[in-house]
Amino acid sequence: MLIINEHEIKNCYVMKDAIQDVRHILASMTAAKVENPHRTVIEFPLNSASVLYMPSADKVQEIASVKIVSIFPENPSQGKPTTQGTMLLTDTSDGSHLALMNASYLTRLRTGALSAIATDLLSKKNSKVLTVIGTGAMAFEQVLGILEVRAIQKIYLVNPTLKKAEAFKERLRSMNVEQEISIQPLEQKSTAIQLADIICCSTRSVTPVFDGDDIQPGTHVNGVGSYLPHMREVDFNFIERCSKIVVDDFAGIREEAGELIHANEQNSWSFDSIHGELKDVASGKISSRKNDDEITFFKCVGAAYFDLAVGNGVYKKAVRDKFGTTIDL
Repeated sequence: MLIINEHEIKNCYVMKDAIQDVRHILASMTAAKVENPHRTVIEFPLNSASVLYMPSADKVQEIASVKIVSIFPENPSQGKPTTQGTMLLTDTSDGSHLALMNASYLTRLRTGALSAIATDLLSKKNSKVLTVIGTGAMAFEQVLGILEVRAIQKIYLVNPTLKKAEAFKERLRSMNVEQEISIQPLEQKSTAIQLADIICCSTRSVTPVFDGDDIQPGTHVNGVGSYLPHMREVDFNFIERCSKIVVDDFAGIREEAGELIHANEQNSWSFDSIHGELKDVASGKISSRKNDDEITFFKCVGAAYFDLAVGNGVYKKAVRDKFGTTIDL
């Protein structure tokens, strides 16, 4: 078995790789060649924490995986990361276990890749202003994903703690985000929303993080932070204003997307109002953005087959480029 740590993954596997591999798994999903049992979530209320167990299999690639991810929001106060993940890959042609790898970075990367693909399909082609709400760990790869698909000229950073937003800005610069791109922490959230072409929400908020009235025609929003029924990053007003709502996985959304669960409880909206899944937009089965006035929303709670896609991509690179540590169990 090959053991692959996060440092090795970061050195060899980048956003472009993830976008390509996630597109491939979307095609496998369209061909009905993916098995994706519903994930198991165990909550630990005393710590406001969760542990998620996520299995999946791609019958085209003959590969299966299970990812275990723990989310402990109080960890940073103890000098530990909020999110920790591990993934096991299995060859489904003979049942051999191929690799065990760190999945924390991969989780952030595949989520960024999903938002990149959704943004490419749903945002205006000439989008130039990105507003980022929440500058925690998940937000960074969101920005990198958007920069792969749109020629962004200005980035607004919104965070309750301005110091964290400034640190986020410096981290982006350290990743060689072009100096020509203006990066500005902004305390006036409504201004950042009104000026945006694209908005990325990456928070664990239980209340909406912006006023739906502030959204301008033509705006595209990615919501990736909330993943439990009691969490809500967007308000019902915004949901009602959306021309198209696209989701990563219907089954997961119905169980875990708090804002859409809340909306489904209202008289004027139901899950039937969802335009479709990302795979159907990517395949052309359903329409993408039709004009520059539509307000669009991509809601992502995560699904195991996206983790499988990037995990398999890392494994193939590890075999090709000879990195990782081989052990006998």
